[in-house]
Amino acid sequence: MELAGVTLTYPDGAGRLTALDDISLRVPAGTLTAVVGPSGSGKSSLLAVAAALITPDRGRVIIDGRDTGGMSRRELTALRRTRIGTVFQQPNLLPSLTAAEQLQTMAHLDGRSPRGARPRALELLAAVGLADQADRRPHQLSGGQRQRVNIARALMNEPAVLLVDEPTSALDHERGAAVLDLLVTLTRRGATATVLVTHDPAHLDAVDEMAEVRDGRLVSRSGPRETPAL
Repeated sequence: MELAGVTLTYPDGAGRLTALDDISLRVPAGTLTAVVGPSGSGKSSLLAVAAALITPDRGRVIIDGRDTGGMSRRELTALRRTRIGTVFQQPNLLPSLTAAEQLQTMAHLDGRSPRGARPRALELLAAVGLADQADRRPHQLSGGQRQRVNIARALMNEPAVLLVDEPTSALDHERGAAVLDLLVTLTRRGATATVLVTHDPAHLDAVDEMAEVRDGRLVSRSGPRETPAL
């Protein structure tokens, strides 16, 4: 995944507010980059652009080798469905579905048989440590378990890019650390280009790179042992 010279602005009264200012960021397959910065720094806008949900004013967004510039709405929708997995801050699981069915629904949205996708769903649940929870519904799972289902669901269609939004915000220290370790493991195993957005630099020792965003600008990039000061 690559952002090249991305600038994004929003209407702001009679003028424009700059959300992203000439951002360039490359995340190779099989690596995890954490994007850190305070609230309002532009992290969410960066994630929306990387997810092909918003078209920037300037710059290029390249997903799995494909430049999204000039793609039609239908092409962008197909790209998001098949090549981009998104882990939202809140799991937003469907209360009536089991853990396995949450994942099988993703196959259905891609035009495939949910029943035929069950082996893949069970494989992913096992990968996130929930093999014995496949037939439980969200209310029967802990917060950490629901977030693991959320991660497994995002991987269901074998995406090239995994975008993760504040996955530990509702978890305690121990569960948060476990979720971050899991994301690193799955990134390596699935060879995804993973971007993790967080305002909390804790638990990030194992990531490949950290990028600090302030006021819409990428102000520093560092290795995991050189955590930017927030």
